[in-house]
Amino acid sequence: MSNFVVRRLLSVIPVALIVLVTVFLLLHIGPGDPAALIAGENATPAQIEEIRARLFLDRPLIEQLFLYLSQVARLDLGESVYSGFPVLTLIMQRVEPTAMLAVCTLTLSVLIAVPSGVWAAWRAGSAVDTALIIASVLGFSIPVFIVGYILVDLFALRVGWFPVQGYKPLSSGLWSCLRSLMLPSISLSLLFSALVARITRATMIEVLSEDYIRTARAKGAKNGRVLVVHALKNIGVPVVTVVGTSFAALLGGVVITESVFNIPGMGRLTVDAIQTRDYPVVQGVLIVFSFALISVNLLVDLSYALFDPRVRQ
Repeated sequence: MSNFVVRRLLSVIPVALIVLVTVFLLLHIGPGDPAALIAGENATPAQIEEIRARLFLDRPLIEQLFLYLSQVARLDLGESVYSGFPVLTLIMQRVEPTAMLAVCTLTLSVLIAVPSGVWAAWRAGSAVDTALIIASVLGFSIPVFIVGYILVDLFALRVGWFPVQGYKPLSSGLWSCLRSLMLPSISLSLLFSALVARITRATMIEVLSEDYIRTARAKGAKNGRVLVVHALKNIGVPVVTVVGTSFAALLGGVVITESVFNIPGMGRLTVDAIQTRDYPVVQGVLIVFSFALISVNLLVDLSYALFDPRVRQ
């Protein structure tokens, strides 16, 4: 078990280095002078040179990369060109809304999708199964922002159950925070619920056809015991895998959802930084998103050992 954990932890190091180098090169891939693009059309040569010196763009590329990696190792992501504040400070101010939105979305998705997929597989070919397939197709087909606008019109403007836009921090109370995130979480969770439900259904149907399931039934085991004890624990690996891989799509959906619902999170920070050509902020956000995704994938890999003892070897 310890060897398995060590191997997974060591495999993260080259991936993290590749991410850092890729994010660094994004500033140099585009045409033109990055400092001139950041400064804007009306900038003076002195202002352009000041930005070039601040971002180490006047140094050789290898030296720039070394300085950038050393800064990141010290948790120094630079300063915002637009506001002058440290990038890490700006990110920390926006982490809570995005983290809460991601947690609420994943929780809703799992609570909805896993029971629905299991029930549909148990009743394969029935009206319940057909309804799940149709709902999954709709969940994949309708864009997140359209679902968001529909939910705002129905449950915020007409009924008044939830706020139209904005975010209430945890300091204002857990219920106020969850209430402000309910509509955006539902908008995002429809897509992930559809994906997780389809994978759960397909995996459960395959598991229910295994010999040990037929053996359990032949021994007189009740349906509930067959489903929970013998079948459910064997769908853990594929379900956890799809939940983890969906996290990447969730980060992309956060950018759109936070813009629709005016949530001051990492997605809004990304959009604002792109619009103002604040490249240090864009790089910092990309690093945080990438390392969050790497961490989730690492947790998914480590969780395999809980569901499949063969992985520990």
